[in-house]
Amino acid sequence: MGVQDDKGEQLARERTPHKVESAPSSGYPTTCRSVEVIFAVGGWSPKHAACHVECYSPLTHEWKVMAPIPRQKCGAGVATLEHLIYTVGGHDGTSCLSSVERYSPKTNEWRHDVAPLSGGRSDVGVAVLGGYLYCVGGHDGVTCLSTVERYDAEENRWFRVAPMNSRRMKLGVVALNGCLYAVGGSDGRSALNSVERYSVEENTWFTCPPMGNCRESLGCAVFEGKIYAVGGRDDIIEHCSAERFDPSSNQWSPLTPMKSKRNKVCLTVANGHLMAIGGFDGMVNLQTVEAFDSESRAWRSFGNMKNRHPGGGVAVVEMNAFV
Repeated sequence: MGVQDDKGEQLARERTPHKVESAPSSGYPTTCRSVEVIFAVGGWSPKHAACHVECYSPLTHEWKVMAPIPRQKCGAGVATLEHLIYTVGGHDGTSCLSSVERYSPKTNEWRHDVAPLSGGRSDVGVAVLGGYLYCVGGHDGVTCLSTVERYDAEENRWFRVAPMNSRRMKLGVVALNGCLYAVGGSDGRSALNSVERYSVEENTWFTCPPMGNCRESLGCAVFEGKIYAVGGRDDIIEHCSAERFDPSSNQWSPLTPMKSKRNKVCLTVANGHLMAIGGFDGMVNLQTVEAFDSESRAWRSFGNMKNRHPGGGVAVVEMNAFV
């Protein structure tokens, strides 16, 4: 059956994406070009209080510090929905949070009028599917969670959907071919290599082939129709290894390792590049970025962020630039 609200009413599954309007002309000859801009959001540790947003423009090849984040937190889920960036849950150093904030790249402003989650949770996985924002797993400060909530921006409400088969925190969540995938993470006792797939139509989670390595706090993204899982750590050490899942063969295969070990790494795709951003190498929190070349199947250095973002997230927003 489909997803239902608390009253058992059937919910619509699709939303029409919002379109960003072009900026007015300055009177000089210009060309409008659509680019995907990367935003690194939040993150916090006692040594690195990265309470700002910073963005990377492919036109200038530079990172730029933007608006400060309203609330210091780490372990929040970060995702883009209709050209707005959401930070979901997290931990402020004292307790797990249910709050959700929304950032507008166009205005460089934060809004606090987003409905909260049903309860506080940190180290969640988030992804957008069918015009909805999903918050998956995490922990509430006491136990690891299997519960899943879905956000409807038009109604400004969170709705419960079917829970995962396993409890997972510090997991990767991606959307591919109309389904959600929950990848790895930890069950609160040990790192996992297991994977689950959520069918919206059936409101059910199905078991998928496991990864070759156990990974928590991994980077996970969809690139060229495949799921990439990189970095993270097992129960002993941080990883630089990488692997990918091909849904056509239903198999995972190993890839060339990254140049650096990266636990708590953010993996994203922008302007045709798969990029591993930041993370922790077992000694220090990283500002460095690596990009994967699918032709050579190798990683290369891709510059540095301005700041470290331990426990932060990244989001990509398509924006119009005038050149």
